[in-house]
Amino acid sequence: MQQTKIAAATRENAGQRGTLSAHRAAGRIPAVIYGLDKKPVSVTVDEKAMAAIIKANPNAIITLQHPGGEDVVIIKAIQRHPVTDKYTHFDFQRISLTEKIKVKVHVKLVGECYGAKTQGGLVEHTMREVNVSCLPTEIPHEVTVDITDLHINHSLRVKDIKLGKFELLDAPEQIVVSVTAPKEEKVETPAAGAAAEPEVVAAKGKKEEEGAAPAAGAKPAAGAAPAADKKAEAPKK
Repeated sequence: MQQTKIAAATRENAGQRGTLSAHRAAGRIPAVIYGLDKKPVSVTVDEKAMAAIIKANPNAIITLQHPGGEDVVIIKAIQRHPVTDKYTHFDFQRISLTEKIKVKVHVKLVGECYGAKTQGGLVEHTMREVNVSCLPTEIPHEVTVDITDLHINHSLRVKDIKLGKFELLDAPEQIVVSVTAPKEEKVETPAAGAAAEPEVVAAKGKKEEEGAAPAAGAKPAAGAAPAADKKAEAPKK
């Protein structure tokens, strides 16, 4: 694996918020170097240089050159701003090129899945990273998983991944990718014997039908003739 060299500047007054903000505004990201039983060193690194390295290979071997010397490291942790997603801090771990280390490696799916293309299934990529142990010079850029022959209700597990010069540390039975049948939409039907309620639409401002009796207790409109009684009054003698 190719090694990359970048310059790092010693960071004074580490941990002060104003100082950290000033570094970031100048395009320098605060970082710490630790490991191999050596004293941690607080530094800053160029934001654009780190962005290029991470884009090319997040597990790249980096030689950090700083006033206190130089350290061979890998990126152990990356912190980002929750809103802007910009880098805010890096953790660099010192490594020995002759000792195995544990790293996370991206899982890439390759091939046109039979279960999805022919059977209409859905590909569910459960594990997007796997944990591996290997020498720093043998860290794979990514782990490829061929899903060409994967059918509906079938899956590929950690134990199905072809090993290179590295050891998989995840549980062998853990599912990496699977193909599931598409979910059918359920259409609810009314229960047997249940009558549908009629739709009632109230017409705002609709006049009462002619000849209809007013509601009980309702006062007649001004100028309206009194309604005729059902029984005529008996003629006076």
